[in-house]
Amino acid sequence: MASQPQLTVPTDAELLQAQADLWRHSLYYMTSMAFQCAVKLGIPTAIHGLGGAASLPDLVTALSLPPAKLPYLRRIMRLLATSGVFAATDVAEVYRLTPISYLLLDGVAVVDGHPSQTSVVLAATSRHCVEAALGLTDWFRKDVAGSPFEDLHGVALFDGSMAEAEPEIDAVFNEALEAHDNSGFLPVLQECGGTLFQGLDSLTDCGGGNGTTARAIVEAFPQVKCTVLDLPRVIDNVPADGVVNYVAGDMFSLVPPAQAVLVKLVLHHWSDEDCVKILAQCKKAVPSREEGGKVIVIDIVVDSSSGHTHEAELLMDVAMMVLTNGRQRDESDWGEIFTKAGFSGYNIVKKLGARGVFEAYP
Repeated sequence: MASQPQLTVPTDAELLQAQADLWRHSLYYMTSMAFQCAVKLGIPTAIHGLGGAASLPDLVTALSLPPAKLPYLRRIMRLLATSGVFAATDVAEVYRLTPISYLLLDGVAVVDGHPSQTSVVLAATSRHCVEAALGLTDWFRKDVAGSPFEDLHGVALFDGSMAEAEPEIDAVFNEALEAHDNSGFLPVLQECGGTLFQGLDSLTDCGGGNGTTARAIVEAFPQVKCTVLDLPRVIDNVPADGVVNYVAGDMFSLVPPAQAVLVKLVLHHWSDEDCVKILAQCKKAVPSREEGGKVIVIDIVVDSSSGHTHEAELLMDVAMMVLTNGRQRDESDWGEIFTKAGFSGYNIVKKLGARGVFEAYP
């Protein structure tokens, strides 16, 4: 008879640390709500307007807050500084911007290629998302196919039904989607542009929204004729600019033909089965590998490293589970999807932060 493993009893010191960790995990949402509060108050933009550094009295004045709220603001700022949203000096409680808070400046062009991400924070911390997450336990006990978000609210995120039922919050989510999708593309152009786009004569940006990415490609590589494919309700609101061609359609049915197809931060919203269907349409749209045909996929790649980036990847994975039918994938998952969609092979051109840049070949 096999011996049973010995149960290791934690020490008092380990249990005291575990209690602190329990508090931290149970109260993570307080950081999210403080983060939301800072964005809604406009604290990052106020600090920037004050020259990049601000004391608490400066912030109270700049934000037109009641003076009596200063000690409460101190507690919020202390937490957010500990979380890396702001940097704090030990003297006179002066707060400065960090890379995170630089992404939260409104109406200020600070870093090219990284639009303001305030809408991402407001969408992720909205009542609709939080309530969907609160319903996870009930969702697990139900035999339902849709996401917790869809099960609770009766509409699918980024779907026409959402626009009809909740037009205001739908606008916030779509603004967040646009900001998220357009952030960080300039580094892709700088690091991988020559490999990805040099020598191409045409490209279709599948799910390309308002065409921001396509216009950036044309500006860097004028020989590339870019077409943006997206749903009619997205394309119909975009004025023609003469730089890119807009096609209203459904990527599950037909992708406009081009030498290359770009699918950027789209597939993590979809199930594996749907990703295969989308990529199969993309493959049909491009010529053979010998003729230079390829599908460029830019999306999150979960790796096995530790640290904040890996934690962010896993948090995004659970967010996709709660909000959509999609998920985040590691390289093995991506390889399996490319194979099922009929591609002969793929290559990871570059890993930029949490994003991977793939070329998949017909």
